[in-house]
Amino acid sequence: DVQLVESGGGLVQAGGSRLLSCTTSGLPFDDVAMGWFRQTVGKEREGVAHTSRSGESTNYADSVQGRFTISKDNAKKTLYLQMNNLKPDDSATYYCAAGRTLIHLISGDYTYLGQGTQVTVSS
Repeated sequence: DVQLVESGGGLVQAGGSRLLSCTTSGLPFDDVAMGWFRQTVGKEREGVAHTSRSGESTNYADSVQGRFTISKDNAKKTLYLQMNNLKPDDSATYYCAAGRTLIHLISGDYTYLGQGTQVTVSS
């Protein structure tokens, strides 16, 4: 079975930082693109950051560009999201996702999705 397990969520003050991790199993990790999505109650899930199979190409939502960094460790089969200068609007449940290609993930087409980890940013 494929499993994606997020961790690292919690409560953080505005301006602070947080590192999210996504450990995986059952995936050909170096042969899939990976990404992070987020969702708040009453809103649609939105893409936050995505990376290619190799991790060399990345894509970010405008709202997080320059503040968030996605990275993919193929040896550890783990995906990361370093979040800096957090804002209250970043509060959401963050989901790790795997997809066929970076283009698929950017369009919201993922194959697997984790259970999510909650990030709350206080003002």
